[in-house]
Amino acid sequence: MAALGRLTLAALATIGSVTLFACSALVHIFRPPFYAGQFGTALVQIGWLSLPVVGLTALFTGGALVMQIYAGGARFNAEAVVPQIVAIGMVRELGPVLVGLMVAARVTAAIAAEIATMKVTEQLDALITLSTDPMRYLTVPRVLAALLAVPLLVAVGDIIGIMGGYFVATGSLGFSSGAYLRNTVNFLEPLDIASSLIKGTAFGLIAALMGCYFGLNAGRGARGVGRATKSAVEAAAILILAANFILTAVIFAL
Repeated sequence: MAALGRLTLAALATIGSVTLFACSALVHIFRPPFYAGQFGTALVQIGWLSLPVVGLTALFTGGALVMQIYAGGARFNAEAVVPQIVAIGMVRELGPVLVGLMVAARVTAAIAAEIATMKVTEQLDALITLSTDPMRYLTVPRVLAALLAVPLLVAVGDIIGIMGGYFVATGSLGFSSGAYLRNTVNFLEPLDIASSLIKGTAFGLIAALMGCYFGLNAGRGARGVGRATKSAVEAAAILILAANFILTAVIFAL
């Protein structure tokens, strides 16, 4: 019981610390100074350089999704609904979640490793000595860049995923090109697209915050950097999946 109590208290302390860190980061977004150079670098790292992995992931997922839905629909003579189900599956769920997890794997790990290394090599102490707040210099630019870049990555991933399904459906399964695209466009509603972008914004916030939090709280030495990176990716992935469930329940219960 004592061990269980210690684990519970440690978990609650971590949740409280992360919550306070997130609130502080969001508040500092609206307070000067603003480091444009750090923001620009983070925007390129999070947005532009993530496009290849996001695009390839969405492309192959869309193609595989079409084949799975077609095989399942064939059992009930419902092959005609493949475009609609692929569209709603990619936009509502697979697109945002896959992009969020890819960003967690790539961006969160990179942020945590970079900041943890700066802590180990005493660069954070140097920033403080120079009267530079690490929260404003390191965390805020990355959080703001993720808030802007990840929804765009989700939108691109949705489009590429749908097109991956389109190529497989028209090239291998005998679907008409015009009918497939028409059914896709007509079936999607504004709420579907809005939910995808909202999820992308939330997932970007989570990915950046976890990388910064665990990086700034890393232990000393190479082992500390490794643990911080691993913990950041694990926390980001779990929180993204939990946030996806909560947002889906809230948005589509309206």
